[in-house]
Amino acid sequence: MNNFISKVMLFLVAALLVISSIGPSPASAWTVFKDIGAEDVEIDYLYDRGLIQGISKYEFGPSHLVTREQAATMIGRALGLNGTKRNTKFSDVNPTSYGSGYIQSAVEKGFISGYPDGSFKPSQIMTRGEMARLLSRAFYLTQTSSVFYADVEVNNASNSLYTAVNKITTAGISTGTGDGKYSPLQKLTREEFAIFLARSLDSKFKVTFQNATIAKLYSTTDNLNARTGPSTGYNVIGQIQKGAEVQVYGYNGNWAYGKSGSVTGYFSLSYLSKAVAQPSRVMVIDAGHGGSDPGAVANGLREKDVNLDVSLRVERMLKAKGIQVLMVRRTDVFYSLDYRAAYGVKNGADAFVSIHANAASAGVSGSETFYSASVANDSKQLATFIQNRLYKAMEHTNRGVKEYDYRVIEANPLPAALVELGFLTNSGDAAKLATSTYKERAASAVAEGIEDYYEWKER
Repeated sequence: MNNFISKVMLFLVAALLVISSIGPSPASAWTVFKDIGAEDVEIDYLYDRGLIQGISKYEFGPSHLVTREQAATMIGRALGLNGTKRNTKFSDVNPTSYGSGYIQSAVEKGFISGYPDGSFKPSQIMTRGEMARLLSRAFYLTQTSSVFYADVEVNNASNSLYTAVNKITTAGISTGTGDGKYSPLQKLTREEFAIFLARSLDSKFKVTFQNATIAKLYSTTDNLNARTGPSTGYNVIGQIQKGAEVQVYGYNGNWAYGKSGSVTGYFSLSYLSKAVAQPSRVMVIDAGHGGSDPGAVANGLREKDVNLDVSLRVERMLKAKGIQVLMVRRTDVFYSLDYRAAYGVKNGADAFVSIHANAASAGVSGSETFYSASVANDSKQLATFIQNRLYKAMEHTNRGVKEYDYRVIEANPLPAALVELGFLTNSGDAAKLATSTYKERAASAVAEGIEDYYEWKER
């Protein structure tokens, strides 16, 4: 047992010696600064390399502001420039000042030029925008990407603020100040400077930028192109449809850069709106016959009366669904077939339904709906949606969807259908169409079929 305990003690002593030989953790190198947290690894990195110092023995001063001379000095140290104090090209930089050598070296390297009046303004506080220009030049950053900040106007000039901010963002040096902003006029703090400089020197500190959504716009047209750049000269990488939402990250001239669904690119502002583009739903309801033209007359019913009654009910139901309705007639009046066929186009409608009742031998019963080949696909779909609901609502024979060139649908450029509710010449059909209950059911079926059509059209 004593031998076992001796071995354990020897192991513990050896382990302690190994641990102590490792030395302090990286963070402990800068814990001399009492105003810095353990998360400030960039400051640790720069302090270890002698590139930054504290404002006192135990304070780093993270919120203290950085002057232009201080910034030039710290970058000069980081790049290993000649810091020997000497004369500079700037009359307002004292040759004996601590940063004079670094300022002149930076001038000779071409990344400091001063102000147009020949001054450098060494004591002036540096802004975040100035820092972006200084870093982009000092570290010869060239790559740009689709970077946008709400408070940095896009400008493609080589020396523009946007280009400098874009370069340091693309390089992983900055992600802005939050809410999609860079804050270029905000005064630069020592903590910000240290973070920027460390990211410039070592890739392990770099960050990934994500554009923030600064607006939401909506496509006003189908097949709107998304392009790789802000002009029609760039390649098309996808398309979006009318009403699609675009999360806007930024603007470049008449183009918005953003994401819609799985497509990210540039969209023309000429086809984007702040409001959701509402699909067009303007339906013409044509009550067949009227006035001097009674239509079919049988079993005590006149077709023109049944058609108008049901049509007015359809109007009420469609309006309740948010569909705009244009009525060819609301009273017992006669209009020609060509007038009816042209009515929708003249008044901005997008579809047309003519409502009728049928006539044949007494034994023929049921409902049927017609379309013309003039607008075959959409017209057939409209007729089908209505018919599929109508025969069930009327509880009688389904005579189907048929193609026939009735003048009001054949001469109509809009998707158009002609509905035959039932046969007035059949006693069973006529008895139903004489009641308010079945007129309401017929109207509901037509209205729901029309709504089905619009939903199909808008998919």
